[in-house]
Amino acid sequence: MARRENGLQNERAGVMESGAVPGQLNLLGEFQVEEPQPLPEQLREESDASSARTLLIIDTETSGLDPEAHHCLEIGAILFDVPSRQVLAQMSCLLPVESNAAEAINRIPAAVTRLPQPWKPGLDYFQELLNAADLLVAHNVAFDQQWFGRGHLPSTDLPWLCSMEDMRWPKEKQLRSRPSVRDLALAYEIPVWAAHRALSDCIYLAEVFRRCDQLEQLIERGLEPRSLMKAQISYDDRQLARDAGFRWNDPVKGAWTKRLSAREVDELPFPVVQQDEI
Repeated sequence: MARRENGLQNERAGVMESGAVPGQLNLLGEFQVEEPQPLPEQLREESDASSARTLLIIDTETSGLDPEAHHCLEIGAILFDVPSRQVLAQMSCLLPVESNAAEAINRIPAAVTRLPQPWKPGLDYFQELLNAADLLVAHNVAFDQQWFGRGHLPSTDLPWLCSMEDMRWPKEKQLRSRPSVRDLALAYEIPVWAAHRALSDCIYLAEVFRRCDQLEQLIERGLEPRSLMKAQISYDDRQLARDAGFRWNDPVKGAWTKRLSAREVDELPFPVVQQDEI
């Protein structure tokens, strides 16, 4: 609370001659931002992620799949307030790259990423959104998280929640255990108009969260500690594992596996054993 009150005081005191305040556009369409600084680590440790109130929904578009060889070329983010189910702020910007091997997928020519635009102030504003958040949400954390602290994207010590892997969506939505953003949006009657741009995928997730009555419970349970579990079932009963969202050969060859919390293990209709993480 003190952090939010201090932020409000800083904004009131930081009104500029152009009529803009930090984090907003001035009359000339330019960002006016104070130099952002990540919050001290001890302040992060004091927050309880299980009672997360302010989410930062994140998506990235990249020039390929390997962070050692490729780069993030677009970042999108939406700051979302859980109690009110409202969007507080949003942003996206392209980041300059020399080439884009994934252009056929994201349809972003590398030359376009190098056109003049205020991407550096955009990243400053993104840092301010990180500072305001309790929890980061992405629809495939394993992919998006690996680009932070590399290239232009800042590092962060905020906890992450995966809306694809960790959130267990209501059974009546008849979703697969690892739904795509498109299927998740359609299940909540949200029109799908574009794909493979960072902000559009963030908007889909924000709209899903706005319509989700059980959001607090989904977040709390999604943050439960999980371990990789291997199903102990016969070949004839393999459909039980498939129905429970277990995957064959991924990540363990020759096994049905899934990351589960202790509560989820107790709810299974078949036994499992813990598997070493890959």
